Amino acid sequence: MTDLYLQRGRLIDPSSGLDQEGDLLIREGRIEALGPDLTPPEGIRVLDARDLWITPGLIDLHVHLREPGQEYKETIESGCRSAAAGGFTAVCSMPNTTPPNDSRAVTEYILRQAQIANSARVYPLGAISEGQKGERLAEIGEMAEAGICALTDDGFPVMDALLMRRALEYGRTFGLTLCQHAEDSCLSKGGVMNEGIHSTRAGLRGIPAAAETTMVERDIRLVELTGAHYHVAHISTSSAVEAVRQAKARGLPVTCEVTPHHLYLTDHRCLTYDTSTKMNPPLRTDEDVEAMRVGLADGTIDAVATDHAPHSSIEKDIEFEDAAFGIVGLETALPLVLNLVQDGLLTEMQAIDRLSTGPARIYQLPGGSLQIGSVADVTVIDPEYRWQVDPEAFESKGRNTPFTGWNMTGRAIFTVVGGQVVHEQERTTS
Repeated sequence: MTDLYLQRGRLIDPSSGLDQEGDLLIREGRIEALGPDLTPPEGIRVLDARDLWITPGLIDLHVHLREPGQEYKETIESGCRSAAAGGFTAVCSMPNTTPPNDSRAVTEYILRQAQIANSARVYPLGAISEGQKGERLAEIGEMAEAGICALTDDGFPVMDALLMRRALEYGRTFGLTLCQHAEDSCLSKGGVMNEGIHSTRAGLRGIPAAAETTMVERDIRLVELTGAHYHVAHISTSSAVEAVRQAKARGLPVTCEVTPHHLYLTDHRCLTYDTSTKMNPPLRTDEDVEAMRVGLADGTIDAVATDHAPHSSIEKDIEFEDAAFGIVGLETALPLVLNLVQDGLLTEMQAIDRLSTGPARIYQLPGGSLQIGSVADVTVIDPEYRWQVDPEAFESKGRNTPFTGWNMTGRAIFTVVGGQVVHEQERTTS
C-alpha cells in the first residue's frame, strides 16, 4: 500500500521551515497534502500520530552493508531492517564489499538486492579507484549510469594527490560528490586508537589528529583547483572541523558528517581495552568532542551519519590491537541526536535537518522533505519513548556497540518508505 494518512502529529520539515500540528496525506507514494484542516479519505489506512513528530525520512550517508562477500556480518536485507528500525528510510552503502563496488556489475547487484529486501532504500557509493587500491580510477562513468550516488574509497584514503585531483574532476563531470576517509596513512600507520596520554597509558599505538587534518587541508586545496564537491566522512578532530569552517567561509563546496559516537565518547574509554570502543577515525579527546558538538550546532558539520560497521565476534572478541575497527549505529543514532536537543545544543528542527534534509542535500538524494509532491519517505518519532540498549534485540546482525545498557529517550514508531510502512514499533515504553 502506498496510500496512507498520518493524523494529529507534529509536522517538522527543515526543508520548508514547517513546524505545526497537523495531518499528512500520502497518495501513490508521494505527499499529496498536509496541514491542520485535512480529513482522511474513505478506505485509507490511518496512523495515529498524537504526541509524535512527523518528519522527513532519516537518511544515513555512511553505512556498511557487507554484501556481497561478507554476509555473515550483515546482509542488505538485515542492514535495511536495522535502518528501518532506527527510523532511517534510506542508507548510503559503502563500497568496501568483496569484491568492492568498483564496477557496474556490483552496483547493479546491490540495487537488485535492495529491491528484494523491500525496506529502507539503498543508495550505493562507488569506489574511486579499482579495487580501492588507490592506483587507477575505477569505471566511474559506468557506475554513474548504474546508479551510484557518490564516490569514495571508504576506509582506504586516496593518498595520491594526482589521482584525487582526477577523481574530483570526474566527479564534477558526472555530478558526483567525492567522499574522503580523511587520513594520512603514513602518519597513522599501525595506530589503533587516538594518539595522546591515554594511548601512552594503555600501551597502544596511536593515530595522531594530524593524520586527519593534513588530509582535509590537502583535499581542500584540490577543491580550490577543481571546483568539485568534496565531503569529509566521519570528521573527528577540532582542527579538521576548523579547516572545513574556513573552507565554507571562502565559499568552497565542502561538506562533512559526524558520527554519534564522536559526539559522545572519548579515547578515555579505550583504557578498558573494550574493542567496541575501537573505530577509525578513533575516539578523540574531550576538546574534539566539544568541537564536534559546536560544529554540528553552527552548521559547519552538515549531517550525522552512523558509519554503521557490523562485525562478528570473530573480529571483535579478540585482543584490542588485532580487533577490527567499527561499531554498529543504525538503531541508536536517533536517540543520541535527540539527547542533544534535551541538552539544549540543537533545536528540534536542527536535529531533523542533520539526520534528514542535510544528508539529502549533500548527495542530492530524493527525500529530506515533507513538501507536497515529495517522495513519501517519512519517519514518525516518539521523542519521549524510553528504552535501554540491548544489542541482542537489534535487527542488525552486528552486536558491536559501545552503548550497551545505555538508557535512551526517543524512538521511531513508524518508518514509511514510498508510502509503505516498513517498520512499526509498539508505543508502550519500557
